[in-house]
Amino acid sequence: MLCNAKQSKQVLKHALDNQYAILAINADSHAAIYDCLEAALQMDAPVIIESSLWQLKGKSFGAGDSILGMSRYISTLAILANSERFKDIPVIYHTDHIKGPETMEILGAAIRGINYQFNGHQIVQRASTISLDASEFTEEQNVEHMLNLCQIAQESEVEVTLEMESAVDDRITSAEETKQLLGSVEERFPDHIHLWAPGVGTKHGFGHDMDFDPANIEIQQQLTKEITGREIGIALHGSTGMSSQDLTRAATAGVVKVNWSTESLLIRSEAARVYYSHSEKFDKQHPDWKNTVMDNGVNTYISKLYIPKVQERIKILNGDGKASGMISGLRSQI
Repeated sequence: MLCNAKQSKQVLKHALDNQYAILAINADSHAAIYDCLEAALQMDAPVIIESSLWQLKGKSFGAGDSILGMSRYISTLAILANSERFKDIPVIYHTDHIKGPETMEILGAAIRGINYQFNGHQIVQRASTISLDASEFTEEQNVEHMLNLCQIAQESEVEVTLEMESAVDDRITSAEETKQLLGSVEERFPDHIHLWAPGVGTKHGFGHDMDFDPANIEIQQQLTKEITGREIGIALHGSTGMSSQDLTRAATAGVVKVNWSTESLLIRSEAARVYYSHSEKFDKQHPDWKNTVMDNGVNTYISKLYIPKVQERIKILNGDGKASGMISGLRSQI
């Protein structure tokens, strides 16, 4: 089931209370979205599906139009997540790496809702959870933009579940910075932020020269309680280069969301490269040519290699077996 903002808070709290992290996959295509849900189903695990600006504007979704791209992305995910096959798996749709001049337009639409007509019915699409990419912001700009997102939610009279971050690749976030960033938003708009993404020594990409220590997670998680009066789960960016042991330790220490993009893209692209190297089947005289060149051919091949890798990642984060225990409670929040 595709979770709304209120249900998403419950899922994140369940992860924090039970010391596991939810895999947050930057799914780059319709086929990737399906594979992520299939892996979560087989592991009985909640899952977060994220899209960044390059997906929203990419050919598979918006073809240059980010709002159209978000609408198509949510439509695909909603139809699948609410289908008979996947209805018992909690699915969160999260906006990730939205930056540049379109930031507030895109995130504002994700909060207010994107309206479209279908068979005479008005349908409103919203993101489950929303993050603000702070990589190009000063602390003051970060706070200002987060306050604006909270204000949009208040004016639209909708519930919102936000992720706030500091400059996650630059350094270990200090206690002073955490207090300044979280405290400034919490003072004006309490209970809006439910994910905090500090710098804890990880880096985006293939994660060379990391300085990760789970003790930094524990410190940051404790700070969230001191600042807000409630425990907020930590969002971990740049997980590709981390060891399995460190990922498990991070989940135990208070991480509830682990972003996964670079390695995911590598696995799928490497699988496609191997598939397309079977050159004899791409000869139009080959009896299996049509099945080989169809989109279904390459995506079926990729799925066989990709889904087990997603399952492995879910298990490392202790997320397996956690979906069925919360699904009835989530349905009561509709």
